[in-house]
Amino acid sequence: MGLFDSLLGGGSSSTITPQEAYLGILLAANASDGHVSPEEVQGFVTSVIRMKLYSEWNGDKINKAIDKMLGVIKRKGVDETVDSCAKILPEKLHKTVFANAVDLVLADGTVEDEEKEFINRLRQVLGLSGDDAQMIATVMVWKNQG
Repeated sequence: MGLFDSLLGGGSSSTITPQEAYLGILLAANASDGHVSPEEVQGFVTSVIRMKLYSEWNGDKINKAIDKMLGVIKRKGVDETVDSCAKILPEKLHKTVFANAVDLVLADGTVEDEEKEFINRLRQVLGLSGDDAQMIATVMVWKNQG
């Protein structure tokens, strides 16, 4: 740990909670193509504020968690962040986070090659079957057609 890490609360000693892990995966989905569209931001906010997982969190707590996870993504990159977050996230939320990640990459109306690669890798990291992932992706495509 560096000098400023101990003074400013940074460093690798900070553990990630399941709620932060969920945010980390969604933020990684947004960042997977190298840019974040306004539609992706709106989709991210909408999906988070509606979840029971964050029902007791106020805006300040959510913003701090988002800042923390953006810092993790910046330091470790998208893939390593997703790997870490998937290990922490309870299995019962794997399909949920996958559905929301697919929804986010579809939000701007285009799916870049990097986003396709991200979704395929996320499916594997979360341990979802191809059939489950295909069903989720199909429903999200339908959702975003209108």
